[in-house]
This record gives sequence, C-alpha cells and structure tokens, in this order.
Amino acid sequence: MKKTILITGASTGIGAGIASLLANGNDIIVHYYHSEDKAKKVKEIVEANHGTAFLVKADLSTEEGCLNLVDAVQSRYNKLDVLVNNAGGAIKRHNIKEIEWKFIEEIMTLNAYSTMFLSSKLIPLLEKGNKPCIINITSSAIRSGSPSVSIYAASKGALDTFNRCLASALAPEIRVNAICPGVIDTPFHKKVSTPENMKTLKNAIPLKIFGEPRHIAEAVQFIIKNDYMTGATIDINGGIFMY
Repeated sequence: MKKTILITGASTGIGAGIASLLANGNDIIVHYYHSEDKAKKVKEIVEANHGTAFLVKADLSTEEGCLNLVDAVQSRYNKLDVLVNNAGGAIKRHNIKEIEWKFIEEIMTLNAYSTMFLSSKLIPLLEKGNKPCIINITSSAIRSGSPSVSIYAASKGALDTFNRCLASALAPEIRVNAICPGVIDTPFHKKVSTPENMKTLKNAIPLKIFGEPRHIAEAVQFIIKNDYMTGATIDINGGIFMY
C-alpha cells in the first residue's frame, strides 16, 4: 500500500539515502533548506525509482519554519504514514571551556526543539495514516560522551529520551522508534571532522569501515515494516559502541 513519508533533511546524506530506498510506490516529501539543487536530484532519484516526490523548503531552526513545513504537508496530503526526523547537525567542534549560550540554543533548536515541535504538530495527520510511525535519527555521540561535540551529543540525547516519551504517549495508535547511527560517510563529517579525526574514528570501529546512508535507510525500512516495535533505539555503528 502506498505510503506518504516525510523525511526532514532529505537533500543529502542519510536523508537522501532514506528517500531513495523508500521511493518505490510511495509519496516522498523531501524537506530541505540550503541544498535546493541537491533536493532536486533526490526528487529525480525518487521518481526514477517509481515514487513521487514533493519538495518543501523550510528553516527548521525557527518556529515559523517548522510551521511552514507542517502547513505545506497539510495543504497537499490528508494523511501522513511515516515521519522521519533526520534534519540536524553539529555545526562545529568546540572546546568545552568555551561554550557560548547562543551556540547551545542554536544546536538544541536544530537537533531537539525542531523534532519535538514537528512531531507534536504532525500528530493529527499521523493519526489518519496507515500503521503510522515516527522514526527519530539520533547519534552514537550520545553513547560515547564526545567532548568536542558535547552540545550536539546532549541535543541528540534529549531526542533519545523524547523518543521514549513520545512512544509511550502515542501508543497504540502511532509507533515511535529511533536509530542511533555511528560514523556514516556523509557531508556531515566533511564539515566537522578533519582527515586525522576520520582516521582515528575508523581505527576505533571494530569493523574498520564507515557506514553508508543505505545502512541507516535499511534500518528505517525495517522499522516501518515491523509493527511490534515502539520506544526502541537501534544502534548501527560498526561496533564502535557495545553494551
């Protein structure tokens, strides 16, 4: 059955990988903000894979931008089956002694506030969906206590806690789960990691390889299909973190 799927931050990296894998037979809402040309390429890929794509530009670091995305989805669709909260970023690495208030707000808004707010506002559409679910993308930084991206890790940790709260609040009608990626080879790391950082990270991974967007996309696909999952977080990290 055709599903309507909203993926935030879908123009590059993990989001683009998810859009590509889920395209076949589905309506994919491709959210982006900065990368319009790349979003258009994702649209082409979705359509080549027998799906339909609807592009929506919105700044999710603001309340207005989040509401604009909600309005755009509501104006076009009468239901939502899957919400993938993928948008976010670390922006930059930082010294723990030099954290500024504005930077904390910026990171928390981008990674946590927007997801919490969007999820809440889209519940009415999800309630009309077919076996609806929400999938939140967190980060293995919440497991490792990463000192150079501490605020990013904290924001994703807040999202991990919210994931369980939301799952409890929305059961049994709407399932809510999270995926916790390790080091995925995407533009994310080109912005915040030096070649030396990447070499150190690869050496720390037991499987000695970086993940690819498809590894996360396949987990999203699994969660959508498995209707006996809610409140769970799946770690996909090549073994860099083990319980």
